[in-house]
Amino acid sequence: MSTGPLAAAAAYILWGVFPLYIRQIEHVGALEIVLHRSVWSLLFVLGLLAVSRRFAWLRELRHQPRVLATFALTALLLSGNWLLYVWAVNAHRVLDASLGYFINPLFNVMLGYVVLHERPRPWQWAAVALAAAGVVWLTVAAGQLPWVSLVLAASFGTYGLLRKTAALGAVEGLALETGLLAPLALGGLVWLGWQGRSAFGSGDTATDLWLLAAGPFTAVPLLLFAMGARRVSMATLGLLQYLGPSIQFVLAIWLYHEPFSPLRGIGFALIWAGLVVYSAESLWRYRQAQVAAPT
Repeated sequence: MSTGPLAAAAAYILWGVFPLYIRQIEHVGALEIVLHRSVWSLLFVLGLLAVSRRFAWLRELRHQPRVLATFALTALLLSGNWLLYVWAVNAHRVLDASLGYFINPLFNVMLGYVVLHERPRPWQWAAVALAAAGVVWLTVAAGQLPWVSLVLAASFGTYGLLRKTAALGAVEGLALETGLLAPLALGGLVWLGWQGRSAFGSGDTATDLWLLAAGPFTAVPLLLFAMGARRVSMATLGLLQYLGPSIQFVLAIWLYHEPFSPLRGIGFALIWAGLVVYSAESLWRYRQAQVAAPT
């Protein structure tokens, strides 16, 4: 159990600093970046499987159509989340991305209630209500729904739920997801090259190396996340998850100088208040359990 929170926390910290990587290749289109992430991540995890000689699970997939269907869905959720996130960072909307992942922990509480039949406690419901109020305030203040944030929260929250209950381990699951995406990713890269619109191989060595690095930069936090998600409750996963958006928020304000008006600050404050309530209640419950546990 101790490895679960550590693995999940490391994943969220790496995702928090991920905009620093994307900004190195912001001249590359979001779709091409996602295509490279898929291809090089697949090669990276296949290398891990080859070193550990863990390919026996592939033979069983022929008799497990439900597993294939589940991972086809997680692959679509993952690629859609990647595409929107990369687009948001390159469009100088890191704050919107961070808001999505601030909402996500409380979205996990709702998923746990609806799908896993977990029973949120009254203070957890209060935290969800504060977050919902923050989203409503941001919608009214901006005159439009914060769709980038909500889609990021919903897609990654659903992905995390499916991976938590999936039959395959972290490495095998990511290999299957990226393997299912590989035909589309390779076809897309070939088409971009044929059209002369590919940034890869255009003579810029630095860009080529950054795109090649998309494999480990993508796979390592996903593997850590999948490892952690299988070993902690949805509530604990939600508690750890705001490490990432906190780092993104700091980068957006102090490094990238994105606008942050007082009206927008009220919406963020309501969501942060929900996270504070949720965290305080979780810590209190944990301490109560420790006191009640036999020595």
